[in-house]
Amino acid sequence: MEAASTEEIQLRHVEKDVLIPKMMREKAKERCAQKVEAFNHCCKETGFLMVFKCREENAALKECLTIHYKDPAFFELCKQEYIQEKLEFERTGVPTKNRKQKVPTSM
Repeated sequence: MEAASTEEIQLRHVEKDVLIPKMMREKAKERCAQKVEAFNHCCKETGFLMVFKCREENAALKECLTIHYKDPAFFELCKQEYIQEKLEFERTGVPTKNRKQKVPTSM
């Protein structure tokens, strides 16, 4: 049986509207790591007042994330990566998260 190219793969509704956007969120957080860190630091420093005191950091984080969410090229990149993971799972039966196991740091 010949492997289907990534262009021929038909994605289910849940894959296009849930799973790929989830991957996009995770990757966008990596790409906006400095803004995420600044917001988290502000929240830790200010406690309950974070709603008022961290508006600037929150706005910068939202702007960074939104740029990625609205980028069609970024969606396509994540879609192709999702398809590759899906094809690899169909080939091996091993979920991606089990293939990318991290070495314990307590060693």
